[in-house]
Amino acid sequence: MHTVTRWPWATVLFIDLAVLFAALDQTVVVTVLPEVMLDLDVPPTELDRASWIVTGYLLGYTVAIPFAARLSDVHGHGRIFKASLGLFALGSFLVAVAPSLPWLVAARVAQAVGGGATIPIGMALATQSLSPGKRVLAIGTVGGAAEAGVVLGPLYGGLITAALGWRWLFWLNLPLAAILLAAIAGISSGRNAGARMDYRGGLLLAAALGLLVVAVSRRELFAGSSPLPYGVGAAGLAVAGGLLWTEMRVPQPLLAGVFFRSLPVVSALGLKLLAGAALIMAMVTVPLMANTVLERSPLEGGLLLMRLTGSLAAGALAGGFLAYRLGQRATGAAGMGIAAVGLFLMSGWDTQTSELGFTGPLVVAGLGFGLVIAPAVMTAMEAVGSDYQATAASLVTVARMIGMALGIAALSAWGMEHFQGLTFGLEFPLQGVGETAEDYATRVDAYLGGLTDAGVALFQDFFRVAAVIAALAVLPALGLGSRARG
Repeated sequence: MHTVTRWPWATVLFIDLAVLFAALDQTVVVTVLPEVMLDLDVPPTELDRASWIVTGYLLGYTVAIPFAARLSDVHGHGRIFKASLGLFALGSFLVAVAPSLPWLVAARVAQAVGGGATIPIGMALATQSLSPGKRVLAIGTVGGAAEAGVVLGPLYGGLITAALGWRWLFWLNLPLAAILLAAIAGISSGRNAGARMDYRGGLLLAAALGLLVVAVSRRELFAGSSPLPYGVGAAGLAVAGGLLWTEMRVPQPLLAGVFFRSLPVVSALGLKLLAGAALIMAMVTVPLMANTVLERSPLEGGLLLMRLTGSLAAGALAGGFLAYRLGQRATGAAGMGIAAVGLFLMSGWDTQTSELGFTGPLVVAGLGFGLVIAPAVMTAMEAVGSDYQATAASLVTVARMIGMALGIAALSAWGMEHFQGLTFGLEFPLQGVGETAEDYATRVDAYLGGLTDAGVALFQDFFRVAAVIAALAVLPALGLGSRARG
């Protein structure tokens, strides 16, 4: 049983900080990947291998979340949270001393297992530190910390690398983890004597999620250019079928029957799946549009994106408060409606858009996406009862990450096909015999203008598709819990 601390909001604060630092490492290497490759003697021609520094972390993060969350439901949230933070620190140490790319990727996976577990366990732990009426507020702060970490990761990575080198990104995790472990040492939680861990189900779930995430992250899935993702996806579905067969035959399954029978739980998972797909489309398109047709630097593109992600973190905090006052259903549906409006406004951007024209829609969309975090998680946790709270929070997180993987795969596959259609007939002009330099320059400018127009049209269509997906997410949001507490 968990012991409520004397200062529960201080406990929530330290949990938030732990989640923040773990979440930073999802995106911290994005801006420093070239430096890592240079240091480890990985040539640019092997970028596909180096990309596993990022992919390996996301994969480990996803597959470990439900397993570790259920482990904490059985053995105590506080105990497993501390162990997860310790594993994150160990993984950080192994990354910092990595002599080769395979070592680094393996260390990143270990780091991801610890870091990913902190979010759902942190949400369960934070709710148990407070009275029932304030738990949704705590979930909003944990969700906001997780989003803030993803937002700040690239900027933090660039600054630390410029000042100290990329390895210090991970050396600095060690004293931070030590401080946080000391701060939460007083959180006590005993083993749930009546609960049992379904290890076979955990391994099957990890395998199924791993295969499905790999399958949906391949753009060949949508382009139809290779049978590989279909085979991997089929294997994932087969393992998932084996998981369901196994779960029906154990007394305390990893995935309780309520996860499949409860409309609020299914609604929360569907909401986060669609929200994740729409969000990743916006997060990829904003800097890409800035760096191409808007002719802005990568730093300017990142700062433009922070207007969305920063307001998303603020929206997560507001979502906890509003869900407490208005109920999860109203807050979740309003959030996705607001996000859809922001994305639709973004579809009107072009090369003449003012700074205010960029900022307004980004802030609106970010706030909308943030509002749905606490309602979705709290709905799932309330539906399953105390024995499966961290597991429920973990599945909501997994649903979002699968949605993001689907979104980025669809974007890359359909986007390339669509762009080729938009640029059909455009060919770089060759200077004709006897043609003056001025006439040739005019034709080149016309060609470049055509490319810019095609790029603007492509990005506008990306935002429109994301807006439609966000609007569709309003439907599962209507199935969330409706109880207000104010």
